[in-house]
Amino acid sequence: MKQHTVTDSPYGPLTLVADDGVLCGLYMVGQRHRPPEETFGERDESLFAEAEAQLKAYFAGELKEFTLELRMNGTEFQRRVWDQLRLIPYGETRSYGQLAHALGNPGASRAVGLANGRNPIGIIVPCHRVVGASGSLTGYGGGLDRKQRLLSFENGTALF
Repeated sequence: MKQHTVTDSPYGPLTLVADDGVLCGLYMVGQRHRPPEETFGERDESLFAEAEAQLKAYFAGELKEFTLELRMNGTEFQRRVWDQLRLIPYGETRSYGQLAHALGNPGASRAVGLANGRNPIGIIVPCHRVVGASGSLTGYGGGLDRKQRLLSFENGTALF
């Protein structure tokens, strides 16, 4: 059974979604590939205290790595990409090619990009830390402005 809540952030409201009490979604307003609201289940703030506490600590600059239980729903390849995202250290970036290489498939940069764009738990699973081969900012489901702000925040060049 799914439940959700909406919490404030420096990036606007974030919708947190849980399936049987396990976080399975974090969506920004206007996010590409955001599921329809009716799929989020009933609103229930009581399930999300730990996720909200960790997000608050992250935005305060006090938390570098999330320790929440997650339920990542996707294909096997998508889940492997999302697992790699969680290995990118706070304040660092990796290219799509580097992720493809880490997965043992150096030619899969484009597929990695597509899986990255379908990440259902943004920020906590840091898809914003993936950049183009030249270091350029490329697509981000939450918008390039948010991606730039998240990266600047993490590398200490911008504060809220």
